[in-house]
Amino acid sequence: MNTIRPGRAGLVFAMLLGGYHLIWSLLVAAGWAQALIDFIFRIHFIRPVYVIEQFNAGTALLLVAVTSAIGYVLGWCFGVLWNKLHQ
Repeated sequence: MNTIRPGRAGLVFAMLLGGYHLIWSLLVAAGWAQALIDFIFRIHFIRPVYVIEQFNAGTALLLVAVTSAIGYVLGWCFGVLWNKLHQ
């Protein structure tokens, strides 16, 4: 039987979710986020209405920390549920 270690699954999810938001923060810092979000909306037939704020390092750090924590919890829950369902 394949079991998943919930702590490791949590770390993987944390790295994925936090890493995704780290990349977003870097796009905001580089000034490329507005063009990207406008493009994504347009290819989904949505008129862009959101304006990307100026980069703030504290906000970026908080974004990455919170999404990493959420990713860890989700990954941990996934690991626990997986192991319960595959006993």
